[in-house]
Amino acid sequence: MAIGINNDGKSSPLSKIEMDEIILKLGNIARNNIAQPVGIEHAVIVYNDNPVLFIHISEQQNKPVHLRGPSIFDSYTRSAGQTVKLSRHEATQLIALSTGYDFESQTAMSNVDMDEIIGQLDYDTYFTLQQKRLPETKDTIILALAEDNLVNKTNTAWDILNLGAILFAKNISTFKHISRKAVRVVVYEGTSRIKAFKEQEDPKGYASGFEGLISYIMDQLNPNEIIETALRKNVKVYPEIAIREFVANSLIHQDFMISGTGVLIEIFTDRMEFTNPGVPLVDINRFIDTAPKSRNESLASLMRRLNICEERGSGIDRAIDAIELFQLPAPKFIRGDDYTRVILYAPAPLTRMNNEDRTRACYQHTCLHYVNNKPVNNQSVRKRFNIAINNVSFASKIIADTIEAGLIKPADPENGSKKFASYIPFWA
Repeated sequence: MAIGINNDGKSSPLSKIEMDEIILKLGNIARNNIAQPVGIEHAVIVYNDNPVLFIHISEQQNKPVHLRGPSIFDSYTRSAGQTVKLSRHEATQLIALSTGYDFESQTAMSNVDMDEIIGQLDYDTYFTLQQKRLPETKDTIILALAEDNLVNKTNTAWDILNLGAILFAKNISTFKHISRKAVRVVVYEGTSRIKAFKEQEDPKGYASGFEGLISYIMDQLNPNEIIETALRKNVKVYPEIAIREFVANSLIHQDFMISGTGVLIEIFTDRMEFTNPGVPLVDINRFIDTAPKSRNESLASLMRRLNICEERGSGIDRAIDAIELFQLPAPKFIRGDDYTRVILYAPAPLTRMNNEDRTRACYQHTCLHYVNNKPVNNQSVRKRFNIAINNVSFASKIIADTIEAGLIKPADPENGSKKFASYIPFWA
């Protein structure tokens, strides 16, 4: 904005006092009246012997920018012939889509040389994860990173892109716009969030720090003693394969457009919770069977090539299968207003599970067997819950409750025999 020029282009000089008042007023608005404070710059330049006040407001990463207050921001879209009010988060997504400029391809650090790239990114792990030999020259290393859109060549220098920073940063905090996206692990005393006795924020990029992150989480878990063939051995209370899948999914499917928050992993004495910003793109009841959808396609594709995750949708299936093998309560999937949460429960006897826990486990058991072309019947449900063979009625009650909840149905509605009945998910 240029202040001190009329609409006809002629000078309209301002005094120093008037300019100071304008700067003060705009500064107060930028700091105190905007929902997310913005920075402004100003300068006074003499033009045709008259001072002109220039105000510069740079483009904000956190869009849209609007006045403070819950009733100030109103934005609408047309959907199926109706006018639908948008949340701020939905407006942010539409703005990002309209630019055709996804998170991964945005710049995390601009105008750097090759030495800076080598200093900021863990290029060694990049080649190790792909089982490739480390190139001998700096130029070859940088060109390989550029081929995967981790860095980008400009006219005079290089830019480190968000994809490169979020996956291979040696320290995420050095990248201003993604510094809050580092993974946090919090360990609590007991079953509530009242007292946390250990907290760690992993400074590394998701790919370079993934194995270390999983090892750290596993080290925080209590062992569970089991007996096999008259020998005792200690295993972790949760299957590692399930933890790996839930962590990887939290990283990949998070909404990077939601600022000020990142992936959070919380460990309690009776459960683990994995929370990522952004609502799920598919129905939480269809996580097991639905083809995967990713809001971060470049990130998901590269992490698949690095063998950190899968894109074909079998990750949740494998996690549920491992949970059943450990005979843990079924995990709970939660869709929040702007977050997704997975709760993984510690071992609990069937008598301590409520009706929701049992029906959720029966439904997930049915989904898993359906996608693997296996029948679900009274026998398979007894095995899932470790129910004694002489307690068939308990398994039948769990099945009946799950049917009543609308989650499963008989595979053959015409079959009147419960003894030989089998079941399928409600959507099958």
